[in-house]
Amino acid sequence: MNRYDNLYYKEKAVITYIISEGKILLIEKLRGLGAGKINVPGGHIEPGESAMEAAIRETEEEVSLSTSKLKLVGFLFFEFTNGLTMKGSVFKTSNYTGIMANSPEAIPFWCDLDKIPYKKMWEDDLIWLPEMLKGRYFRGFFRFNEDSMISRKIEFYDDSRDFNP
Repeated sequence: MNRYDNLYYKEKAVITYIISEGKILLIEKLRGLGAGKINVPGGHIEPGESAMEAAIRETEEEVSLSTSKLKLVGFLFFEFTNGLTMKGSVFKTSNYTGIMANSPEAIPFWCDLDKIPYKKMWEDDLIWLPEMLKGRYFRGFFRFNEDSMISRKIEFYDDSRDFNP
């Protein structure tokens, strides 16, 4: 057991990776936590909403795409020195419909999988995203001081039955 196992997470959020035909859907985040960074559609889970429902809703709100057949592939636990704590559920899918469009929160774009702009993303993405793209599951624990990662612990799993929230 580590110190993250008993931490109360004030916020619960989701992110959704849409991967199709050798490309990944990314966004330039325009406001909120991580504004100015490259990320993927996502956001807070509303009261009474499941993580999957939030992932579907946030993707539609941010990039105008409807998703289906989402697969839970990981959990991210964040602690910021300003007191913010957040648990994130990470989903991926290749199923989507609609026409991608900008929103007040995001400018979406497709990126080749071998050209992901990690230097413009949160530092933790470089640690777990390549493994997720290989099909691995994960639990990552990260501590940040504003935009700078100051500690990390990550666990990878080859089978979804081996990881849990």
